[in-house]
Amino acid sequence: MIPSIGFNPRTALAFLHDLSAAAAAWLIAYWLRFNLAIPPEFWSSALDTLAWVVPLQALAFWRFGLYRGIWRFASLPDLRRILMAVGVAALLVPLGLLMFRTHAVVPRSVLLLDPLLLVLFMGGSRLLYRAWKEHRFSSLLQTEREPLLIMGAGSAAASLVRELAQSKEWRVVGLLDNAASKQGRDIHGVPVLGTLDSLRAHASRMDVKHAVIAMPSAPHSVRRHAAQLCNEAGVAALTVPAFEDLVSGKVTVSSLRKIELDDLLGRDPVQLDDAGLHGLLTDQVVMVSGAGGSIGSELARQIARYRPRLLILFELSEFALYQIEQEFSGRFADVPILCAIGDVKNRAVLDDLMRRHCPAVVFHAAAYKHVPLMEQQNAWQALQNNVLGTYTLASAAQAQGVAKFVLISTDKAVNPTNVMGTSKRTAEMVCQSLQQAAGTRFVAVRFGNVLGSSGSVIPKFQEQIAKGGPITVTHPDITRYFMSIPEACQLVLQAGLMGTGGEIFVLDMGEPVKIVDLARDMIRLSGYTGQDIKIVYSGLRPGEKLFEELLADDEHTLPTPHPKLRIAQARDVDAGWLTAALDWLMQDGVVAEAEVKQKLREWVPEYTPKSADGEKDRRA
Repeated sequence: MIPSIGFNPRTALAFLHDLSAAAAAWLIAYWLRFNLAIPPEFWSSALDTLAWVVPLQALAFWRFGLYRGIWRFASLPDLRRILMAVGVAALLVPLGLLMFRTHAVVPRSVLLLDPLLLVLFMGGSRLLYRAWKEHRFSSLLQTEREPLLIMGAGSAAASLVRELAQSKEWRVVGLLDNAASKQGRDIHGVPVLGTLDSLRAHASRMDVKHAVIAMPSAPHSVRRHAAQLCNEAGVAALTVPAFEDLVSGKVTVSSLRKIELDDLLGRDPVQLDDAGLHGLLTDQVVMVSGAGGSIGSELARQIARYRPRLLILFELSEFALYQIEQEFSGRFADVPILCAIGDVKNRAVLDDLMRRHCPAVVFHAAAYKHVPLMEQQNAWQALQNNVLGTYTLASAAQAQGVAKFVLISTDKAVNPTNVMGTSKRTAEMVCQSLQQAAGTRFVAVRFGNVLGSSGSVIPKFQEQIAKGGPITVTHPDITRYFMSIPEACQLVLQAGLMGTGGEIFVLDMGEPVKIVDLARDMIRLSGYTGQDIKIVYSGLRPGEKLFEELLADDEHTLPTPHPKLRIAQARDVDAGWLTAALDWLMQDGVVAEAEVKQKLREWVPEYTPKSADGEKDRRA
């Protein structure tokens, strides 16, 4: 069966080209056979047989679908089709001449030379056309393009070299890779010049101002080292887009971008149980408290991907709610949302909202999270919002038959030294106390700092760098766990799916990062050096710890099927504790800070208040 191909003008031109190539190959085969001087009798034979040879070859070309491809993207599959078509034509031609009794004398060498020439003409013309469309000829003459080195010589680098061959801005002059087996080799005509550590020498010799870190599968320590080498060589570091963006088709490998902090901290992609999350969220009513915050808004975005029947965005701040509403109206226009302004401590508002819309899942992200602000003057407000607010929302969810309630907790709840962390541990205890054998299943998820969240050090450092410094770090040894907001929210969703009630999930936060190293990385990424932007040590703030922990001393963890989630087995909550705690929390007036901390010590024995160490400022 002959394949159906739309016969547009481009197809017609390609077909005519191949007919011309077939005629030329046949005549040139005669010409070569007779040493460039064809005898008259054989010249007549060559012309007579063209009437049979070209149609037979044209039939083979059409039958093998040579005109389904686009010349601009000609590749090995197209060459394979040409070889098959020409091979079949090479058998058809002598058979046809014999069957139709042309009586023409065709030398056997012509029958051998013709298919070779035909493959050369047809394949070569397609290759030349693609090279012309991809500006490969003009690129050889465009020396004004910016020279570029690529760090890495794997598949990502190979794709980058191939795509940048078409670029009018960049000219790849070499690759660098630590693998000994790749030294001295070429990738798409670009040489592997040496190891990563040779960047400075090659950049200086070739006047290179930019280098691309194209090692998406390498450990983050290697990528971090590559970025450091770029900084030391005075070369601007670029990188390829995120893997998920490449797979989704949003961007191509050649869509280079500046290297960011996430690239240096580097974490493996989160594997989600998509089928399970569809069962949890798709066509369900889902509610997110604190939906205007950094965590709540990202949770809402990721939930929207699963197409809930209704997404309730609950937020106290009118401006924050307006911002997320505007974003969703453009980005997730097909996802029904309800923007509800309210306080998680207002039971009447919550009961009315849940009674009318019956959410199946509630994610509780609303909280006061800033340690120093909650430590002094605002301790009572921290308890009201983080503890009483959690109880009010959780008990309303329980009363209205919500299937699952997920509390966003923090690593600061472990052996807490401040009011904020202790209030979040108390919120976990509230959920533990509310858990019953049947009904709403309560799940808590602990994780550390997230990059770029409101109140985190990242925006603060960015602002300080923009002002020319200095960057203020509280202590040279202070460390924190970090992950990106999207990763944290993905794991929250996964934990919410896996939780059966009463668990406290702990996220794998990776290795702790020194804040001073983070500051130095941000200085480098901004194009400055330690001489340009100074680091100042200002001393620990009230309630601040040098090291955060993910598990308390009297806890142990159990593995889960997910490699980045473990379950913390926290101590049991005393029977009757919740009733007494609520009686105290619901009293009128404002309770003094000292009394608040005393009550927290009674509730959370591992709480040990800590003040600032009074250390004087020191220059890094």
